[in-house]
Amino acid sequence: MASKQEQVFKTRTQIVEESIRNKILSGVYKAGQPLRQDALAKELNVSRIPVREALMQLEVQGLVQFESHKGATVTELSPEKIDELFALRALIECYVLERAIVNMTDADLEHIKTVKLNFEQAVESGTNIEEWSIYNYDFHKALYGPANLPESMDIVYSLNTKSDRYIRMQLLFTTGVKKAESEHNGLFELCQQRDVEGAKALLRKHIIEAGHAIRNLLIEQNESNKK
Repeated sequence: MASKQEQVFKTRTQIVEESIRNKILSGVYKAGQPLRQDALAKELNVSRIPVREALMQLEVQGLVQFESHKGATVTELSPEKIDELFALRALIECYVLERAIVNMTDADLEHIKTVKLNFEQAVESGTNIEEWSIYNYDFHKALYGPANLPESMDIVYSLNTKSDRYIRMQLLFTTGVKKAESEHNGLFELCQQRDVEGAKALLRKHIIEAGHAIRNLLIEQNESNKK
């Protein structure tokens, strides 16, 4: 889940990985769909090697799974997986936020405010919908940055990447956007006040309730598909 603001050199494998990831997250490649290496290589005009390497990276991120005699497929969306991912997110992100608030400077708060406004402007524009979850993660990343906990942030990144398909569902198909905006504002104000316990309580609520909303939406969609 790379920020649009990050300009870095990318290898062929990284370009292929990003292309496949975006198509999974946007729903072009559906849950359970086989990902044939030959077909992907032809589609992306590369050899099979970067395709296989990209699929292995996507397996680590929880977006692809390899099965015997079947190859790679897009992982299924699961209510049970939502519960686990968002519970883990709440646990570690509250820990990181507590450490971050202690270290926050005025410059950090100004950066967080700017990133928060970027999210709000992206949402209010009504365009680039596929990027909303990126701006959402950028806000959380800005909040946690002052903690200076790189190992913890690696875990946060991994959990958010695995949650990204679900977060996109929440932002697009529930009242998640307005709720996220309101709670982002609340988190920013509590950080300004250096209210560690208040900020942790709101962050936990923010994450857990998002998970519940997505879980309910997925169950409704599954039931509708059975009819």
